[in-house]
Amino acid sequence: MASLFSIDTNKSTKLDRYNTYIRKVNSSTKFIVASSKLLYCMTILISALLICSFIINHFLFISNNSNQHGRCLFSFGGGAAWEKKVRHSSIPKKTNGKVVLVTGAAGFVGSHCALALKKRGDGVIGIDNFNSYYDPSLKRARQELLAKHEIFIVEGDINDIDLVNKLFDIVPFTHVLHLAAQAGVRYAMENPLSYIHSNVNGFVNLLEIAKSANPQPAIVWASSSSVYGLNTKVPFSENDRTDQPASLYAATKKACEEIAHTYNHIYGLSLTGLRFFTVYGPWGRPDMAYFFFTKDMIQGKPIKVYVSDKEVARDFTYIDDVVKGCLGAIDTAEKSTGSGGKKRGPAQLRVYNLGNTSPVSVKKLVAILENLLNIKAKKNMIKMPRNGDVPFTHANVSLAYRDFGYKPTTNLSSGLRKFVKWYLSYYGMQARTK
Repeated sequence: MASLFSIDTNKSTKLDRYNTYIRKVNSSTKFIVASSKLLYCMTILISALLICSFIINHFLFISNNSNQHGRCLFSFGGGAAWEKKVRHSSIPKKTNGKVVLVTGAAGFVGSHCALALKKRGDGVIGIDNFNSYYDPSLKRARQELLAKHEIFIVEGDINDIDLVNKLFDIVPFTHVLHLAAQAGVRYAMENPLSYIHSNVNGFVNLLEIAKSANPQPAIVWASSSSVYGLNTKVPFSENDRTDQPASLYAATKKACEEIAHTYNHIYGLSLTGLRFFTVYGPWGRPDMAYFFFTKDMIQGKPIKVYVSDKEVARDFTYIDDVVKGCLGAIDTAEKSTGSGGKKRGPAQLRVYNLGNTSPVSVKKLVAILENLLNIKAKKNMIKMPRNGDVPFTHANVSLAYRDFGYKPTTNLSSGLRKFVKWYLSYYGMQARTK
């Protein structure tokens, strides 16, 4: 009996140990499971917080960027009244008139071109974000001028996909005159990303929407003489090198020329690039030398005149001549060959210089203004800094003359006389001019 009892005791002891072990395992398993659940929940919570943080920061970035450039990417007019204005402005007044979307319509060149298109009977819709790169009140004044001629400018950004798509849904555009861009060479050193956003992203966004339109519009767009960069061969010809940009502005315009080639090749978009050479005239840009020279001279302030080892001269081109070139490019633009984003055949791809063919030194520019304003300028002669400006530009326009009869007719003295007359009138100043 003692032996049996001993065996039972051993079995009982082992069983107790086994059960204790099982309880420990179960307890550990429950702990592991609980820990895993807790870890899983914490992972989900942290992921959610990170996603929320990203969304909020992304929204704030876009919001700040929008405020910085004076635009809102998420809202536009909309509604029946807004659509009615868009449709009314886009209706041609002549038989077989074109229907043109003008981007940057409240800008210098854009407002002049929109007005010229409307006056000859084409339907015109403008779009502009009215950013604060220079005094927005001047852009508003241009907007009022266009409104008097029944041209409606939609306030918005070409990067706003919903807005631009909406315009293409409402209006069957035959042509796009794309002039919206972040202008200026020197400002790129302060705000480089604005050039990528407006010049490159904006252009691609427009092409993406245009490629899917049915029918696709023909597109004429503003490149720049700045693409010639460090080129030393003069006069500048469309066949010259453009792979040595001297500024970020020039680099974005050159990038757009290559992007245009891609969309023409893949999607059959008809694309014409126009390289503008220092456009000036009434309603011009306050950041241009002739404009702020006039302002400072009238106010009795000294002006900064840049000097270089080489003569500093520009091929100043009067606004009316540039407008004729833009309209000539539109009138000779062939139809795009794509449909719904698919290319059906080879499409037209062109690039032209629009200049005056007569470079004038900055010293001569100042002398003309002195004569017109009857004011002796106080000149500070400063060595040209390394800010992306090039010392000399000179356009060869034989290609534009051959293809659509482009021929500039306004010399700098005549053009500046018209500008000074407008300047004094616009700013309500008493004429002192000769």
